[in-house]
Amino acid sequence: MRTSPSLLSLTIDSAVLNLSSLPDHIVIDLFLRTLRAGKLNERVLKLFIATGKDEVFSLIQALNIRVTVTPVLPTTIKDDEIDIVIGAVCSDLTSFMNEWRLMFSRFHLIIVKDPDMKEELRIPEGFNLDVYEKPDIDQVVGSSTSVLFSGYACRYFGYLVSRKKYIISVDDDCLPARDPKGFVVDAVAQHITNLTTPATPFFFNTLYDPFTEGADFVRGYPFSLRSGVKCALSCGLWLNMADHDAPTQALKARQRNSRYVDAVMTVPTGSLVPISGINIAFDREVVGPALVPALKLAGEGKFRWETMEDIWSGLCVKVVCDHLGLGVKTGLPYVWRTDRGDPIASLKKEWEGVKLMEEVVPFFQSVRLPPEATTVEDCIVEVANAAKERLGSTDPVFARAAKAMLDWVNLWKSVGSISSSSPAV
Repeated sequence: MRTSPSLLSLTIDSAVLNLSSLPDHIVIDLFLRTLRAGKLNERVLKLFIATGKDEVFSLIQALNIRVTVTPVLPTTIKDDEIDIVIGAVCSDLTSFMNEWRLMFSRFHLIIVKDPDMKEELRIPEGFNLDVYEKPDIDQVVGSSTSVLFSGYACRYFGYLVSRKKYIISVDDDCLPARDPKGFVVDAVAQHITNLTTPATPFFFNTLYDPFTEGADFVRGYPFSLRSGVKCALSCGLWLNMADHDAPTQALKARQRNSRYVDAVMTVPTGSLVPISGINIAFDREVVGPALVPALKLAGEGKFRWETMEDIWSGLCVKVVCDHLGLGVKTGLPYVWRTDRGDPIASLKKEWEGVKLMEEVVPFFQSVRLPPEATTVEDCIVEVANAAKERLGSTDPVFARAAKAMLDWVNLWKSVGSISSSSPAV
């Protein structure tokens, strides 16, 4: 004999009943049974609220259930709100630019040439771009600063002179990736999706980004946190050459990353994360000054294994985002990173940085910014002062990093508020 469906199952499974026609005591009992069953989602909650019954409102208030309004998410971002910044360490950008032409041609590009590079840049036609070279950097920044823009750190100059709301940063050794079905990944579109949908840093969602199409919040996720917070930084990943440190890459010289994980997640509050300008996007108006080129190793080289400035920058921006209640996402989009450099040779240059991380991470884990630090610039100044006080005596590299952070804030306040000088053509 087939059992008739209960009123509870009809409400939960169909969510189409007109509950206002039911007696008060049945509605209250149904509400409590739905709550105990863990089935009180937003749609069902709205059904109970629609009854207009005072007892329902009293229960919602007593149980501290917050009614959240699903954020109205922008579906499009104007092309003129985006700058794509490319740090040019390779002089011939022909192949790189042509590979990205389909995705880049709609946007304004800022190409910053490594100031140590002697060769002329080769750039194909058909792009809306500005190129900045050493004379432009010297004219804008001057000589009275400890901030250096050599190697891939030249990209930070692009962040500085941009006047757009969003920055997408891609290195010149990266090409568009393909997903497991063979389709080209539109890294620009995915970064913008990450930035224009909320982040959820205060409670980890095991279904990853709940604002991704086809996903949602898991059972038990507090309704009061489902609106999320503004996402300020999107950290993409890459296939082929993984972002290992020099010792790991030297040990696993033939290892390549072929795992394509189709997911985006918010990095939880309190968890540190390094970033790499290889493939990131951020809201420049919200968090721009926190991406700071500060930690420079003595005798560091040009390749990724030989530098630490983006690691320090990532720790800075994450601490600042946590303090200001902003979100950081990681995962999609992927790019394809080409082979470059010698990990054995790089190991000699980066080993200093590998050792320093044992002091850097505990420092950032313990940094507490004061309530008075209400802007990104305030936060960076506080981190710089703390680094000088607590780490400056252990290694001179930290004192130099602290000074560079303070100089960067001053640069951002001065250069960031005026139109940039005319770049090289």
